[in-house]
Amino acid sequence: MKVAPVIENIILLTDSYKVSHHRLYPPGMTGMYSYLESRGGRYAELVFFGLQYLLKRYLTGPVLRREQITEAEAFFAEHFGSHHVFDTHRWMRLLEKHGGRLPVSIRAVPEGTVITPGNVLITIENTDPEFPWLTNYLESLLVQVWYPITVASRGRAMKRTIHHALVRSGTPAAIDFKLHDFGFRGVSSVETASLGGAAHLVHFQGSDTLVGIRLLQKYYHAAMPGYSIPASEHSTLTAWGADHECEAMRNLLDAFPTGMVACVSDSYDVFRACRDYWGGTLRDRVQHRDGTLVIRPDSGDAAEILPQLLAILAERFGTTDNAQGYRVLPSQVRLIQGDGIAEETVGPILEAVMAAGWSADNLVFGSGGGLLQKMDRDTCRFAFKCSAAVVDGRLIAVYKDPVTDPGKRSKRGWLKLIRGDDGGFETVAESDPRPDELVEVFRNGSLLVDQHFSAIRQRATVETGTG
Repeated sequence: MKVAPVIENIILLTDSYKVSHHRLYPPGMTGMYSYLESRGGRYAELVFFGLQYLLKRYLTGPVLRREQITEAEAFFAEHFGSHHVFDTHRWMRLLEKHGGRLPVSIRAVPEGTVITPGNVLITIENTDPEFPWLTNYLESLLVQVWYPITVASRGRAMKRTIHHALVRSGTPAAIDFKLHDFGFRGVSSVETASLGGAAHLVHFQGSDTLVGIRLLQKYYHAAMPGYSIPASEHSTLTAWGADHECEAMRNLLDAFPTGMVACVSDSYDVFRACRDYWGGTLRDRVQHRDGTLVIRPDSGDAAEILPQLLAILAERFGTTDNAQGYRVLPSQVRLIQGDGIAEETVGPILEAVMAAGWSADNLVFGSGGGLLQKMDRDTCRFAFKCSAAVVDGRLIAVYKDPVTDPGKRSKRGWLKLIRGDDGGFETVAESDPRPDELVEVFRNGSLLVDQHFSAIRQRATVETGTG
Protein backbone atom coordinates (compact mmCIF):
# COMPACT_ATOMS: atom_id res chain seq x y z
CA MET A 1 0.00 0.00 0.00
CA LYS A 2 1.23 3.46 -0.84
CA VAL A 3 1.64 5.47 2.36
CA ALA A 4 0.56 9.10 2.18
CA PRO A 5 3.11 11.71 3.25
CA VAL A 6 2.86 12.65 6.93
CA ILE A 7 1.82 16.16 6.06
CA GLU A 8 -1.29 14.82 4.32
CA ASN A 9 -2.58 12.80 7.30
CA ILE A 10 -4.70 15.04 9.54
CA ILE A 11 -4.29 12.62 12.46
CA LEU A 12 -0.53 13.17 12.42
CA LEU A 13 -0.72 16.96 12.18
CA THR A 14 -0.61 17.36 15.94
CA ASP A 15 1.69 16.82 18.92
CA SER A 16 2.19 13.31 20.29
CA TYR A 17 0.69 13.99 23.70
CA LYS A 18 -2.67 15.05 22.25
CA VAL A 19 -3.26 11.52 21.00
CA SER A 20 -3.77 10.43 24.62
CA HIS A 21 -6.01 13.30 25.72
CA HIS A 22 -9.35 11.65 24.95
CA ARG A 23 -8.64 9.43 27.96
CA LEU A 24 -7.90 12.39 30.24
CA TYR A 25 -10.93 14.64 29.86
CA PRO A 26 -13.79 14.44 32.41
CA PRO A 27 -16.36 11.69 31.87
CA GLY A 28 -19.49 13.13 30.37
CA MET A 29 -17.71 15.95 28.54
CA THR A 30 -19.57 16.75 25.31
CA GLY A 31 -18.27 20.20 24.43
CA MET A 32 -14.94 22.01 24.34
CA TYR A 33 -14.38 25.62 23.35
CA SER A 34 -10.92 27.16 22.90
CA TYR A 35 -9.46 30.41 21.66
CA LEU A 36 -6.25 31.92 20.28
CA GLU A 37 -4.79 35.22 21.42
CA SER A 38 -1.54 37.14 21.58
CA ARG A 39 -0.72 37.87 25.21
CA GLY A 40 1.42 40.82 24.17
CA GLY A 41 5.02 41.02 23.11
CA ARG A 42 6.84 43.03 20.51
CA TYR A 43 4.00 44.81 18.71
CA ALA A 44 1.35 47.12 20.12
CA GLU A 45 -0.84 46.24 17.13
CA LEU A 46 -1.23 42.96 15.26
CA VAL A 47 -2.35 42.28 11.71
CA PHE A 48 -4.47 39.14 11.49
CA PHE A 49 -3.58 37.06 8.44
CA GLY A 50 -3.05 33.49 7.26
CA LEU A 51 -5.89 31.43 8.75
CA GLN A 52 -7.66 30.97 5.42
CA TYR A 53 -4.59 29.26 3.98
CA LEU A 54 -4.50 26.77 6.86
CA LEU A 55 -8.23 26.08 6.58
CA LYS A 56 -8.15 25.55 2.83
CA ARG A 57 -4.90 23.62 2.80
CA TYR A 58 -5.52 21.24 5.70
CA LEU A 59 -9.09 21.25 7.02
CA THR A 60 -11.61 21.91 4.24
CA GLY A 61 -13.57 19.01 2.76
CA PRO A 62 -13.20 15.32 3.59
CA VAL A 63 -9.72 15.28 5.14
CA LEU A 64 -9.91 11.91 6.91
CA ARG A 65 -9.70 8.58 5.10
CA ARG A 66 -9.67 4.98 6.27
CA GLU A 67 -6.11 4.41 5.10
CA GLN A 68 -4.97 7.38 7.19
CA ILE A 69 -6.45 5.82 10.30
CA THR A 70 -4.69 2.56 9.49
CA GLU A 71 -1.44 4.41 8.95
CA ALA A 72 -1.84 6.30 12.24
CA GLU A 73 -2.68 3.12 14.15
CA ALA A 74 0.56 1.45 13.05
CA PHE A 75 2.59 4.60 13.55
CA PHE A 76 1.41 5.26 17.11
CA ALA A 77 1.76 1.64 18.18
CA GLU A 78 5.45 1.93 17.39
CA HIS A 79 5.79 5.56 18.50
CA PHE A 80 4.34 4.94 21.96
CA GLY A 81 5.41 1.31 22.22
CA SER A 82 1.79 0.45 22.91
CA HIS A 83 -1.49 -0.26 21.09
CA HIS A 84 -3.54 1.37 23.85
CA VAL A 85 -2.82 5.09 23.35
CA PHE A 86 -4.31 5.77 19.93
CA ASP A 87 -8.06 5.06 19.81
CA THR A 88 -8.76 3.66 16.36
CA HIS A 89 -12.46 3.31 17.16
CA ARG A 90 -12.96 7.05 17.82
CA TRP A 91 -11.43 8.00 14.47
CA MET A 92 -13.35 5.30 12.60
CA ARG A 93 -16.54 6.54 14.22
CA LEU A 94 -15.73 10.12 13.13
CA LEU A 95 -15.08 8.91 9.58
CA GLU A 96 -18.30 6.90 9.40
CA LYS A 97 -20.47 9.58 10.96
CA HIS A 98 -19.09 12.64 9.13
CA GLY A 99 -17.60 11.22 5.96
CA GLY A 100 -14.11 12.46 6.77
CA ARG A 101 -15.19 16.03 7.51
CA LEU A 102 -14.27 17.59 10.83
CA PRO A 103 -17.24 18.55 13.07
CA VAL A 104 -15.90 21.83 14.43
CA SER A 105 -16.85 25.49 14.14
CA ILE A 106 -14.14 28.14 13.81
CA ARG A 107 -14.75 31.85 14.22
CA ALA A 108 -12.16 34.54 13.52
CA VAL A 109 -11.65 38.23 12.90
CA PRO A 110 -11.58 39.20 9.21
CA GLU A 111 -8.09 38.89 7.76
CA GLY A 112 -6.24 42.17 7.45
CA THR A 113 -7.82 43.45 10.67
CA VAL A 114 -5.48 45.45 12.89
CA ILE A 115 -6.06 44.52 16.53
CA THR A 116 -4.36 45.04 19.86
CA PRO A 117 -2.88 42.08 21.76
CA GLY A 118 -4.88 40.48 24.53
CA ASN A 119 -7.94 40.02 22.35
CA VAL A 120 -9.42 36.83 21.02
CA LEU A 121 -8.45 36.19 17.38
CA ILE A 122 -9.84 32.71 16.73
CA THR A 123 -12.27 30.44 18.55
CA ILE A 124 -12.96 26.76 17.87
CA GLU A 125 -15.51 24.35 19.32
CA ASN A 126 -16.84 20.94 18.39
CA THR A 127 -20.28 20.78 16.77
CA ASP A 128 -20.91 17.09 17.54
CA PRO A 129 -21.06 16.19 21.27
CA GLU A 130 -19.44 12.85 20.49
CA PHE A 131 -16.13 14.52 19.56
CA PRO A 132 -15.21 17.23 22.10
CA TRP A 133 -11.58 16.05 22.09
CA LEU A 134 -11.24 17.16 18.46
CA THR A 135 -11.22 20.87 19.42
CA ASN A 136 -7.80 20.88 21.02
CA TYR A 137 -6.46 18.09 18.84
CA LEU A 138 -6.32 20.74 16.10
CA GLU A 139 -4.43 23.25 18.25
CA SER A 140 -0.94 22.44 16.97
CA LEU A 141 -1.96 23.15 13.37
CA LEU A 142 -4.11 26.23 14.00
CA VAL A 143 -1.56 27.94 16.24
CA GLN A 144 0.84 28.05 13.30
CA VAL A 145 -1.11 31.13 12.22
CA TRP A 146 1.19 32.93 14.68
CA TYR A 147 3.79 33.08 11.92
CA PRO A 148 1.95 34.99 9.15
CA ILE A 149 0.39 37.24 11.81
CA THR A 150 3.84 38.09 13.17
CA VAL A 151 5.29 38.73 9.69
CA ALA A 152 2.34 40.95 8.77
CA SER A 153 2.66 42.80 12.08
CA ARG A 154 6.39 43.29 11.51
CA GLY A 155 5.63 44.58 8.02
CA ARG A 156 3.19 47.07 9.48
CA ALA A 157 5.79 48.33 11.96
CA MET A 158 8.46 48.67 9.25
CA LYS A 159 5.99 50.36 6.94
CA ARG A 160 5.25 52.94 9.60
CA THR A 161 8.96 53.66 10.07
CA ILE A 162 9.60 54.08 6.35
CA HIS A 163 6.40 56.05 5.82
CA HIS A 164 7.36 58.47 8.58
CA ALA A 165 10.70 59.09 6.85
CA LEU A 166 8.96 59.66 3.52
CA VAL A 167 6.55 62.15 5.08
CA ARG A 168 9.50 64.07 6.48
CA SER A 169 11.76 63.92 3.46
CA GLY A 170 10.14 62.57 0.34
CA THR A 171 7.14 61.00 -1.36
CA PRO A 172 4.79 59.02 0.94
CA ALA A 173 2.86 57.68 -2.05
CA ALA A 174 5.90 55.55 -2.95
CA ILE A 175 5.64 53.48 0.26
CA ASP A 176 4.28 50.27 -1.31
CA PHE A 177 7.58 49.52 -3.07
CA LYS A 178 10.01 50.64 -0.37
CA LEU A 179 10.55 47.23 1.28
CA HIS A 180 11.29 44.29 -1.01
CA ASP A 181 11.09 40.66 0.13
CA PHE A 182 14.35 38.72 -0.39
CA GLY A 183 13.42 36.07 2.16
CA PHE A 184 13.01 32.75 0.30
CA ARG A 185 16.55 31.50 0.94
CA GLY A 186 16.57 32.83 4.50
CA VAL A 187 13.73 30.77 5.93
CA SER A 188 13.39 27.20 7.11
CA SER A 189 11.06 25.74 4.48
CA VAL A 190 9.13 26.37 1.29
CA GLU A 191 5.89 26.63 3.27
CA THR A 192 7.47 29.19 5.58
CA ALA A 193 8.53 31.25 2.58
CA SER A 194 5.05 30.91 1.10
CA LEU A 195 3.20 32.08 4.19
CA GLY A 196 5.76 34.72 5.17
CA GLY A 197 6.05 36.02 1.63
CA ALA A 198 2.27 36.31 1.42
CA ALA A 199 2.10 38.11 4.77
CA HIS A 200 4.72 40.64 3.62
CA LEU A 201 2.53 41.50 0.65
CA VAL A 202 -0.32 42.58 2.91
CA HIS A 203 1.57 45.87 3.27
CA PHE A 204 4.01 46.03 0.35
CA GLN A 205 4.03 45.15 -3.35
CA GLY A 206 7.70 44.34 -3.96
CA SER A 207 8.81 40.72 -3.66
CA ASP A 208 11.21 38.17 -5.10
CA THR A 209 9.58 35.38 -3.05
CA LEU A 210 7.55 33.81 -5.81
CA VAL A 211 5.99 31.15 -3.59
CA GLY A 212 4.37 33.85 -1.49
CA ILE A 213 2.79 35.36 -4.57
CA ARG A 214 1.60 31.95 -5.73
CA LEU A 215 0.04 31.20 -2.35
CA LEU A 216 -2.02 34.37 -2.57
CA GLN A 217 -3.14 33.51 -6.07
CA LYS A 218 -4.17 29.99 -5.11
CA TYR A 219 -5.70 30.55 -1.68
CA TYR A 220 -6.74 34.23 -1.68
CA HIS A 221 -7.95 34.96 -5.24
CA ALA A 222 -5.13 37.47 -5.82
CA ALA A 223 -4.38 38.69 -9.34
CA MET A 224 -0.72 39.78 -9.25
CA PRO A 225 -0.01 40.97 -5.70
CA GLY A 226 3.77 41.31 -5.98
CA TYR A 227 6.20 42.76 -8.51
CA SER A 228 9.94 42.69 -9.17
CA ILE A 229 12.56 43.84 -11.68
CA PRO A 230 15.55 42.26 -13.47
CA ALA A 231 18.59 42.26 -11.20
CA SER A 232 22.13 40.95 -11.03
CA GLU A 233 23.73 38.85 -8.34
CA HIS A 234 27.42 38.61 -7.49
CA SER A 235 27.98 35.64 -9.81
CA THR A 236 26.79 37.66 -12.81
CA LEU A 237 29.53 40.20 -12.05
CA THR A 238 32.35 38.06 -10.69
CA ALA A 239 32.08 35.53 -13.55
CA TRP A 240 33.52 38.27 -15.78
CA GLY A 241 36.58 38.60 -13.55
CA ALA A 242 37.71 41.49 -11.37
CA ASP A 243 39.35 43.30 -14.28
CA HIS A 244 36.14 43.26 -16.31
CA GLU A 245 33.59 44.44 -13.73
CA CYS A 246 32.74 47.51 -15.76
CA GLU A 247 32.12 45.37 -18.84
CA ALA A 248 29.74 43.23 -16.80
CA MET A 249 27.87 46.37 -15.78
CA ARG A 250 27.77 47.58 -19.38
CA ASN A 251 26.36 44.21 -20.37
CA LEU A 252 23.56 44.62 -17.84
CA LEU A 253 22.60 47.95 -19.43
CA ASP A 254 22.72 46.33 -22.86
CA ALA A 255 20.56 43.43 -21.72
CA PHE A 256 17.93 45.76 -20.21
CA PRO A 257 18.10 49.06 -22.10
CA THR A 258 14.83 50.37 -20.64
CA GLY A 259 12.88 50.08 -17.41
CA MET A 260 14.11 49.45 -13.91
CA VAL A 261 17.11 47.18 -13.37
CA ALA A 262 19.22 46.54 -10.27
CA CYS A 263 22.92 45.76 -10.03
CA VAL A 264 24.87 44.60 -7.01
CA SER A 265 28.01 46.73 -7.05
CA ASP A 266 30.16 45.80 -4.08
CA SER A 267 31.88 42.72 -5.49
CA TYR A 268 35.20 44.56 -5.15
CA ASP A 269 35.01 48.28 -4.42
CA VAL A 270 31.54 49.82 -4.28
CA PHE A 271 32.95 53.36 -4.08
CA ARG A 272 34.94 52.84 -7.28
CA ALA A 273 31.91 51.24 -8.91
CA CYS A 274 29.77 54.30 -8.21
CA ARG A 275 32.48 56.86 -8.95
CA ASP A 276 34.35 55.39 -11.92
CA TYR A 277 31.94 52.95 -13.55
CA TRP A 278 28.34 54.05 -13.04
CA GLY A 279 29.33 57.68 -12.58
CA GLY A 280 32.24 57.60 -15.03
CA THR A 281 32.56 55.21 -17.97
CA LEU A 282 28.83 54.39 -18.02
CA ARG A 283 27.53 57.77 -16.87
CA ASP A 284 26.03 58.87 -20.17
CA ARG A 285 24.37 55.49 -20.66
CA VAL A 286 22.76 55.74 -17.23
CA GLN A 287 21.76 59.40 -17.59
CA HIS A 288 20.06 58.97 -20.93
CA ARG A 289 18.51 55.62 -20.20
CA ASP A 290 14.70 55.36 -20.24
CA GLY A 291 14.42 53.82 -16.81
CA THR A 292 16.06 53.60 -13.41
CA LEU A 293 19.31 51.94 -12.45
CA VAL A 294 19.11 50.72 -8.86
CA ILE A 295 22.60 50.28 -7.42
CA ARG A 296 22.93 47.73 -4.62
CA PRO A 297 25.68 47.94 -2.02
CA ASP A 298 25.66 44.63 -0.19
CA SER A 299 28.15 44.85 2.66
CA GLY A 300 29.39 47.10 5.42
CA ASP A 301 27.63 49.52 7.76
CA ALA A 302 24.73 50.90 5.74
CA ALA A 303 24.23 53.94 7.97
CA GLU A 304 27.82 54.94 7.26
CA ILE A 305 28.18 53.83 3.64
CA LEU A 306 24.91 54.99 2.07
CA PRO A 307 25.49 58.74 2.69
CA GLN A 308 28.97 58.35 1.17
CA LEU A 309 27.60 56.63 -1.93
CA LEU A 310 24.87 59.23 -2.30
CA ALA A 311 27.50 61.97 -2.18
CA ILE A 312 29.55 60.25 -4.90
CA LEU A 313 26.49 59.78 -7.11
CA ALA A 314 25.45 63.41 -6.52
CA GLU A 315 28.86 64.56 -7.70
CA ARG A 316 28.50 62.51 -10.87
CA PHE A 317 24.79 62.88 -11.64
CA GLY A 318 23.70 66.03 -9.81
CA THR A 319 20.71 66.49 -7.48
CA THR A 320 17.63 68.59 -6.92
CA ASP A 321 16.05 69.75 -3.68
CA ASN A 322 12.50 68.60 -3.04
CA ALA A 323 9.70 70.49 -1.30
CA GLN A 324 10.89 69.34 2.12
CA GLY A 325 14.40 70.63 1.41
CA TYR A 326 16.09 67.25 1.01
CA ARG A 327 18.38 66.27 -1.86
CA VAL A 328 17.15 63.81 -4.51
CA LEU A 329 19.18 62.10 -7.23
CA PRO A 330 17.89 62.11 -10.83
CA SER A 331 15.21 59.48 -11.41
CA GLN A 332 17.69 57.41 -13.43
CA VAL A 333 19.67 56.46 -10.27
CA ARG A 334 18.60 54.97 -6.94
CA LEU A 335 20.10 52.76 -4.21
CA ILE A 336 18.74 49.57 -2.67
CA GLN A 337 20.13 48.37 0.67
CA GLY A 338 19.56 44.63 0.92
CA ASP A 339 22.11 43.60 3.53
CA GLY A 340 21.41 43.64 7.25
CA ILE A 341 17.91 45.03 6.88
CA ALA A 342 15.61 44.30 9.80
CA GLU A 343 13.02 46.11 11.83
CA GLU A 344 15.63 47.52 14.20
CA THR A 345 18.03 48.72 11.45
CA VAL A 346 15.73 50.51 9.01
CA GLY A 347 15.08 53.47 11.30
CA PRO A 348 18.73 54.25 12.10
CA ILE A 349 19.70 53.94 8.43
CA LEU A 350 16.99 56.35 7.38
CA GLU A 351 17.95 58.77 10.15
CA ALA A 352 21.60 58.72 9.04
CA VAL A 353 20.64 59.34 5.42
CA MET A 354 18.27 62.19 6.26
CA ALA A 355 20.77 63.70 8.70
CA ALA A 356 23.14 64.01 5.73
CA GLY A 357 20.45 65.93 3.86
CA TRP A 358 19.17 63.11 1.68
CA SER A 359 15.54 62.24 0.96
CA ALA A 360 14.30 58.74 1.69
CA ASP A 361 13.14 58.77 -1.95
CA ASN A 362 16.70 57.83 -2.92
CA LEU A 363 16.46 54.47 -1.16
CA VAL A 364 14.69 51.15 -1.35
CA PHE A 365 15.22 48.36 1.19
CA GLY A 366 15.39 44.62 0.68
CA SER A 367 15.15 42.16 3.55
CA GLY A 368 15.41 38.40 3.92
CA GLY A 369 15.84 36.63 7.24
CA GLY A 370 15.23 39.89 9.10
CA LEU A 371 11.82 40.06 7.48
CA LEU A 372 10.63 36.45 7.40
CA GLN A 373 12.73 34.36 9.78
CA LYS A 374 14.01 36.13 12.90
CA MET A 375 10.92 35.58 15.05
CA ASP A 376 9.13 32.84 16.95
CA ARG A 377 5.79 32.18 18.62
CA ASP A 378 6.90 34.11 21.69
CA THR A 379 7.65 37.27 19.70
CA CYS A 380 3.98 38.09 20.24
CA ARG A 381 3.37 35.48 22.96
CA PHE A 382 0.65 33.53 21.17
CA ALA A 383 -1.42 31.14 23.26
CA PHE A 384 -4.25 28.72 22.53
CA LYS A 385 -6.36 27.86 25.59
CA CYS A 386 -9.59 26.12 26.48
CA SER A 387 -12.00 28.59 28.07
CA ALA A 388 -15.25 26.63 28.25
CA ALA A 389 -16.56 23.09 28.35
CA VAL A 390 -19.81 21.19 28.60
CA VAL A 391 -19.76 18.34 31.14
CA ASP A 392 -22.87 16.32 31.97
CA GLY A 393 -24.90 19.05 30.35
CA ARG A 394 -23.41 21.80 32.52
CA LEU A 395 -21.72 24.84 30.98
CA ILE A 396 -18.35 25.35 32.69
CA ALA A 397 -16.03 28.35 32.41
CA VAL A 398 -12.51 26.95 32.13
CA TYR A 399 -9.31 28.88 32.83
CA LYS A 400 -5.72 28.74 34.09
CA ASP A 401 -4.26 31.18 36.59
CA PRO A 402 -0.72 30.11 37.54
CA VAL A 403 0.51 31.69 40.76
CA THR A 404 4.04 31.72 39.30
CA ASP A 405 3.12 33.82 36.25
CA PRO A 406 0.01 36.04 36.28
CA GLY A 407 0.79 36.94 32.65
CA LYS A 408 -0.37 33.47 31.66
CA ARG A 409 -3.83 33.90 33.18
CA SER A 410 -6.31 32.78 30.53
CA LYS A 411 -9.77 33.96 29.59
CA ARG A 412 -12.94 32.28 30.87
CA GLY A 413 -16.12 31.15 29.19
CA TRP A 414 -17.53 31.70 25.72
CA LEU A 415 -16.10 34.86 24.20
CA LYS A 416 -17.07 37.69 21.92
CA LEU A 417 -14.98 40.40 20.28
CA ILE A 418 -16.65 43.81 20.21
CA ARG A 419 -15.81 47.36 19.21
CA GLY A 420 -15.55 49.65 22.21
CA ASP A 421 -16.74 53.24 22.39
CA ASP A 422 -13.27 54.39 21.29
CA GLY A 423 -13.41 52.19 18.17
CA GLY A 424 -10.88 49.74 19.52
CA PHE A 425 -11.43 46.06 20.15
CA GLU A 426 -12.42 44.46 23.42
CA THR A 427 -12.91 40.81 24.34
CA VAL A 428 -16.04 40.26 26.43
CA ALA A 429 -18.36 37.46 27.49
CA GLU A 430 -20.62 36.01 24.82
CA SER A 431 -23.62 37.33 26.72
CA ASP A 432 -22.63 40.93 25.95
CA PRO A 433 -25.35 42.42 23.70
CA ARG A 434 -22.97 44.31 21.41
CA PRO A 435 -22.29 42.91 17.89
CA ASP A 436 -19.61 40.25 17.61
CA GLU A 437 -16.69 41.04 15.30
CA LEU A 438 -15.78 37.36 15.11
CA VAL A 439 -17.16 35.68 12.01
CA GLU A 440 -17.77 31.98 11.56
CA VAL A 441 -15.38 31.07 8.75
CA PHE A 442 -15.46 27.26 8.99
CA ARG A 443 -18.05 24.68 9.98
CA ASN A 444 -18.14 20.91 9.64
CA GLY A 445 -15.51 20.75 6.93
CA SER A 446 -16.81 23.68 4.89
CA LEU A 447 -15.20 27.08 4.40
CA LEU A 448 -17.98 29.61 5.00
CA VAL A 449 -16.10 32.81 4.13
CA ASP A 450 -13.70 32.95 1.19
CA GLN A 451 -11.75 36.18 1.56
CA HIS A 452 -10.08 37.96 -1.36
CA PHE A 453 -6.62 39.39 -0.92
CA SER A 454 -7.60 42.76 -2.34
CA ALA A 455 -10.10 43.21 0.50
CA ILE A 456 -7.56 42.02 3.09
CA ARG A 457 -4.95 44.45 1.81
CA GLN A 458 -7.45 47.30 1.75
CA ARG A 459 -8.56 46.54 5.29
CA ALA A 460 -4.96 46.57 6.52
CA THR A 461 -4.11 49.71 4.52
CA VAL A 462 -7.08 51.64 5.86
CA GLU A 463 -6.25 50.58 9.41
CA THR A 464 -2.58 51.42 8.92
CA GLY A 465 -3.23 54.87 7.53
CA THR A 466 -0.24 54.64 5.19
CA GLY A 467 -2.00 54.03 1.91
